[in-house]
Amino acid sequence: MKSIEITDSIIYIGVDDKDIDLFESQYVVPNGISYNSYLIKDDKNVVMDTVDKRKTEEWLENLETALNGENIDYLVISHLEPDHASNIGLLCKKYPNMKLIGNQKTFAFLPQFFDIENLEEREIVVKEGDVINTGKHSLKFIMAPMVHWPEVMVTYEESNKILFSADGFGKFGTLDTEEDWDCEARRYYFNIVGKYGIQVQALLKKASTLDINMICPLHGPILKENLEHYINKYDIWSSYKPEDDGVFIAYASIHGHTADAARKMKEILEEKGAKKVAIADLAREDMAECIEDAFRYDKIILAAASYNASVFPPMEQFLMHLKGKNYQNRKIGIIENGTWAPSAAKTMLEILEDMKDITICNSKVTIKSKMNNQNVIKMEELANNLLR
Repeated sequence: MKSIEITDSIIYIGVDDKDIDLFESQYVVPNGISYNSYLIKDDKNVVMDTVDKRKTEEWLENLETALNGENIDYLVISHLEPDHASNIGLLCKKYPNMKLIGNQKTFAFLPQFFDIENLEEREIVVKEGDVINTGKHSLKFIMAPMVHWPEVMVTYEESNKILFSADGFGKFGTLDTEEDWDCEARRYYFNIVGKYGIQVQALLKKASTLDINMICPLHGPILKENLEHYINKYDIWSSYKPEDDGVFIAYASIHGHTADAARKMKEILEEKGAKKVAIADLAREDMAECIEDAFRYDKIILAAASYNASVFPPMEQFLMHLKGKNYQNRKIGIIENGTWAPSAAKTMLEILEDMKDITICNSKVTIKSKMNNQNVIKMEELANNLLR
């Protein structure tokens, strides 16, 4: 991917990765991912972050073309995760007079990744609100700890009113992917940043004091229009509010009987007027998509088979993911299945009890092997309680 002019002096020099199988070795990215990096050309030239080592060669070509023989004066390190920082050491060797801009935590972590000669002489340590002038541009640094690493900071370019937002407002997918922003940004947010809602809220509060015309994240498209929409989504997601009125049915079935019950539950809910019912097989569907839907809707039904006097592992894995992402403020219904000693509900409830502001519907459904008419009656009760 070639460099793109954002303004007459700010150039996108990032790259698309269409060959990656799993982002962070766990997230399916059918449309790849972009590693975003930017060059600010001025009296002092500034590079905003590097890219993943997978795309070093292509990124360097973009950078050198944009520099057109000039040097780099500053490298701003927004975030040290390797998909953005893998080329810091290389750039330091290539541009020996280049200074590194980061905060105290940046420079505490940096030697864990790179052996940079005379590092202390190259460091420019910034703190909250510090401004560096590069000529026509002024860069204001805003700390964003735990969004989603401790050293994260964002940068506000004052003359063009651009927020370089680190991993905030990022999404899966390459820049040339035509798809709905909300869906893949939601999946990205909840799976990667989701645990740190309080910290995202703190950053949004700081951002609300800025006049922002454009958001330049480290993944996904540059956001130029309708910024209120994106900021509002982040406010909803980071405050753990449900985004939509609906029910997500997540099921974990061994031989198909629990799956039959889950599908029947979907029918019942739709007949009773549920606005939206989504359903997913936890054993087969993308776990990250399931996490996304669990956060998207205000109600969820967990349907699982018993297994080893506990619960079928795909359900346990799903619930532990939710717990790790600070899942809260939802209404939940339980369906369990077990031929001789049903144990799924007990295990699910033990995990759920550690979550905040979770309402469990009293009408638990217990199926013994195959769903029968009595089970359907209990499922009707569960639907009524959930939708009440």
